[in-house]
Amino acid sequence: MTFEQIGAEGQEKLAASRVCIIGAGALGCLIANDLCRAGVGFLRLIDRDVVETVNLQRQILFTEDDAREGLPKVEAAYEKLRHANSSVTIEPVTADVNSSNIEKYIADVDLVIDGTDNFETRFLINEACHKHGVRWIYGGVLMSGGATMNVLYGDAPCFRCFMPEMPAPGSYPTCSTVGVINPITGVIAAYESAEALKILTGADDMVSRSYIAADVWENMFEFIEVEKNPDCPVCVHGRYELLDRPAGSYQTSLCGHDAWQVVPGASVKADFDSLGPRLEKIGAVRLTKFSLGFEGQGVKFKLFPDGRAIIEGVKDGEAARVVYGEYIGL
Repeated sequence: MTFEQIGAEGQEKLAASRVCIIGAGALGCLIANDLCRAGVGFLRLIDRDVVETVNLQRQILFTEDDAREGLPKVEAAYEKLRHANSSVTIEPVTADVNSSNIEKYIADVDLVIDGTDNFETRFLINEACHKHGVRWIYGGVLMSGGATMNVLYGDAPCFRCFMPEMPAPGSYPTCSTVGVINPITGVIAAYESAEALKILTGADDMVSRSYIAADVWENMFEFIEVEKNPDCPVCVHGRYELLDRPAGSYQTSLCGHDAWQVVPGASVKADFDSLGPRLEKIGAVRLTKFSLGFEGQGVKFKLFPDGRAIIEGVKDGEAARVVYGEYIGL
């Protein structure tokens, strides 16, 4: 409140604000930490993954204990943040964000912030936020570089104006193949958090209209103007190709480790009580309130209550689907 550009009135606006952060990796951890301590009244934190040791190099809300326990990232983050500012309501959601659920996650918030690691989810966020008139902030990091951009709609460009087509699979490097150093995550997350504070407090004249790119190793910083595409399928024509796509089962590669996620096509509830005893006959089972882990017969996976499973050590999505069908079969 002492910072005159926010003041008491701005702090009240922050306390009344609702933000959804999609992704609780390096960017999501930093942004959630910033906004919680800044006093944003409600934070919905969504991520599909669990904490692993490889995350600790850059994901500041997690510890070695969290990795050993295999906690869902959002639950581990919640435990840290609730002790940082008890006046903030934090809703941890362990889920894969897709066309069947994104609208319910973003429809009741004032701002969506990107902490994801893939372009398909960002294209989906762009469509859902445009449909519901919710502003969002894009952010991405890789190696020593990163970028961020506010998506404000109206006369402003959307993410599809900036990137007309989704990159083809394999055309972009990933954190698994080229890595990420933690200083760049701090730079990009700081910009995302600062822009969020401006948007939520109504400092519209100070909100960035540029695509901001930085590389901490190459000593590069750029502000790039993005033009609105007069023929944009999303923000001009209102076509939602990903959002309107029928939901079905699918597999996705998880950045940062050798694993694939399998997501069932329908809403299901995993029956840990029945599955656990069956799996115990052929391998080791670890059951918590958040997941069921199994290792045996050369197979290792973690199953979540919503039916999703992370299959480790498989070469592709089809192999992951086979493991899912043979051992879980929901």
